[in-house]
Amino acid sequence: MKDKSTRRDFLKKASIAAAGISIVPRHVLGGVGYIPPSDQIRIATVGAGGKGHSDTWRASGMEKAGGKATEQIVALCDVDMNTAAKTFAMFPKAKKYKDYRKMLAEMDDEIDAVIISTPDHMHAPVGMDAISRGKHVYIQKPLAHDVYEARMLTEAARKHNVVTQMGNQGSSSDDIRRITEWIQSGIIGDVTQVHAWTNRPVWEQAMYRPTEKVEVPTHIDWDLFLGSAPERPYHPTYHPFGWRGWWDFGTGALGDMACHIIDPAVRALKLKYPTHVQAFAPFKVKDWNRVNSFESPPLATIVHYDFAARETMPGVRLSWYDGGLMPPRPAELMDDEPMGNWDGGVIFEGTAGKIMCDCYAANPRLLPLKRMDNFQEPEQTITRVKDENHQQNWISAIRGEAEASSSFDYAGPLTEIVLMGNLAIRSLYAQEEREDRGKKYMAYTGTGIRLAWDGEAMDITNYNPANQFVKRDYRDGFGLKM
Repeated sequence: MKDKSTRRDFLKKASIAAAGISIVPRHVLGGVGYIPPSDQIRIATVGAGGKGHSDTWRASGMEKAGGKATEQIVALCDVDMNTAAKTFAMFPKAKKYKDYRKMLAEMDDEIDAVIISTPDHMHAPVGMDAISRGKHVYIQKPLAHDVYEARMLTEAARKHNVVTQMGNQGSSSDDIRRITEWIQSGIIGDVTQVHAWTNRPVWEQAMYRPTEKVEVPTHIDWDLFLGSAPERPYHPTYHPFGWRGWWDFGTGALGDMACHIIDPAVRALKLKYPTHVQAFAPFKVKDWNRVNSFESPPLATIVHYDFAARETMPGVRLSWYDGGLMPPRPAELMDDEPMGNWDGGVIFEGTAGKIMCDCYAANPRLLPLKRMDNFQEPEQTITRVKDENHQQNWISAIRGEAEASSSFDYAGPLTEIVLMGNLAIRSLYAQEEREDRGKKYMAYTGTGIRLAWDGEAMDITNYNPANQFVKRDYRDGFGLKM
């Protein structure tokens, strides 16, 4: 087992112990905010293109330090040299890789922390490999592709004592802390219903797999893109953006946005495992013979989650809407007052009033809005994050200067809630064997079943076909490194 003391701690102790050496303040040596190379965190990014570009930029400290990195970006990995080109150019000294496994093996002693901004299906395989090596990790939302993976990442992070953060940046905002203080101080009484919605998907969904043959572009390593997913021929509908609309690689509208949007509900209401989940999709599959090959999320869904009473809080129902579906418009809203914002929103219904906010917990307000005219904020009880900077919050947590806003102890259960919705959605099309008058046949039986969930055991107790979606199989070479 590796010694958990970091090279930074070792170097600090060594310099202090050196006889006859006076310690000179860092700001004298290099200016305000200067961090000597020996104390800089050495970061690698897997999935350096797309969202990985901004994650790496912010974690490097360049955003806060006027374009000069305060941490070391030592390695960048991506299966597509074109999408990652911008990040490669920003950090020219970083070693470049296509295969994360090779990068982590070759640079094990040169990496302190890993950012993972790949498509969803690779979050857990890369994350587990990094965590097992004792690396601090930042993983984009959703934390994992399925419930089992989210649980394993949470347990592994705890076992290896690493600092973790999920990329749901609203968790570092002042507004999510304000909402939590409002609700937990009783301003709207007991909350028994929450509505959450998004405008996603803004990509194609409800598709059958393409059949035409397309040559793989030379700048893409298709085998590495597939990673843990089943073997499939390359097609541009999967990459660089369309992967969100395929169960092999993505987690649909719910997986893309719910970690952002339901975050304030999970935090303020102390939600963990739902007792029941029920999904609805407002369309039918016409080709019943191909139901089992329906591999893309529906165009629109509604998911109801039920949670038992917690501490002094009563049971609550959380309802999710996507694809243009919306909750009932509150009577307290005037005709010219919008519900949420373009990306979505949340409405908390309490016994003494309602709260509405936008996506990322932004702009919380009481309903009707005139209640805000003379509203007095309750006493601040939750520490705010400096500059509301999510990536730098993770860096500060690694240094021991702050707590991570969305560590896996919190983000793991949040992600499990989100992915339980996808499990219920996929169960709409699960088939099971039936028998009628002595004849066995496969039946389309999943529509609208209210699934009973044993969260601790990760088991659907009333509809076994749904359990196939708790944990997936992995292609050889890309499983979880426990």
